Amino acid sequence: MSEDFDYYEILGVEKSATAEELKRAYRKKAMKYHPDKNQGDDEAEVMFKRVNEAYQVLGEEEKRAIYDRYGKAGLEGGMGAGGGGGFADFGDFADIFDSFFGGGSSRRQRKPRERLDIAVDMMLDFSEAVFGTTKELEYAYYKSCSSCGGNGGTRETCGYCQGQGQVFQRQGFMTFSQTCPKCHGEGSAIKDACDSCGGEGRVKVEDTITVDIPEGIDNGHRLRVSGKGNIGKSGSRGDLYVNIHVREDDQFVRHDDIIYLEVPIFFTLAALGGKIKVPTIRGEQEVSIHKGIKDKEQLLIRGEGVRNVRTGMKGDMVVQVKIE
Repeated sequence: MSEDFDYYEILGVEKSATAEELKRAYRKKAMKYHPDKNQGDDEAEVMFKRVNEAYQVLGEEEKRAIYDRYGKAGLEGGMGAGGGGGFADFGDFADIFDSFFGGGSSRRQRKPRERLDIAVDMMLDFSEAVFGTTKELEYAYYKSCSSCGGNGGTRETCGYCQGQGQVFQRQGFMTFSQTCPKCHGEGSAIKDACDSCGGEGRVKVEDTITVDIPEGIDNGHRLRVSGKGNIGKSGSRGDLYVNIHVREDDQFVRHDDIIYLEVPIFFTLAALGGKIKVPTIRGEQEVSIHKGIKDKEQLLIRGEGVRNVRTGMKGDMVVQVKIE
């Protein structure tokens, strides 16, 4: 059941208010208490719900007449829990939404943006990622079909959405929109498909480029190659993004800029101490083993890790002893 408040007072109008005066009052109040303008304000949220409940009743002539004669008690059963704070006229709410965000509500046609940027995967060996290299990359991009100008052929207004590019579905007091599944938001459909592109409006082009792989790049990094993406109708071209994947090494383990290596030593060396040569990513290094070293104890070699791809600073190498 609704809280005890007067619908006319909530909207700030007299009982003799016309339908247009009610609508203006509703818009004004709804904008004032809208959650987007009052984030974290519980009182504004309550008022917003009350304003919508009030207009749901007063905005409909039949419900208003019942309310004027019998009050809220006369509406119980017809509204269900006081109306649930719904919107009496979705068009009114859409107008308010437009005022917040500068127009372009769901009722207006929205054409999908061309996807100009593309992404491809590239696999690198461990050493290629650590020290950098150049790689030939074969990939494909799309450009607008020159035969049909990117239209896909002769077009006509989409009969499914009537040219709006969107279809609408009403659920209760709310209306939802989605991109038209037939024309994909274009508002028009192909009548006679272009022979060159088969109605796609674009053609596939195979290409090969040389990509410079910087020293220190790691698994999961992404390279951007400017101006090598798809070419749109206007002639503008997107970028190519190369997602990097790195194969594991049989000997070294990498974590960010740090290199880990497990080195087996004899029990006698662990007990007495001494020096050994260990492999690094750049060659061999002599490492001192102190007397009484423990199994799985770690030794640090400064500057023998991977060069950071952003800062240029070298990481360290961690040598873990394995006593045999």
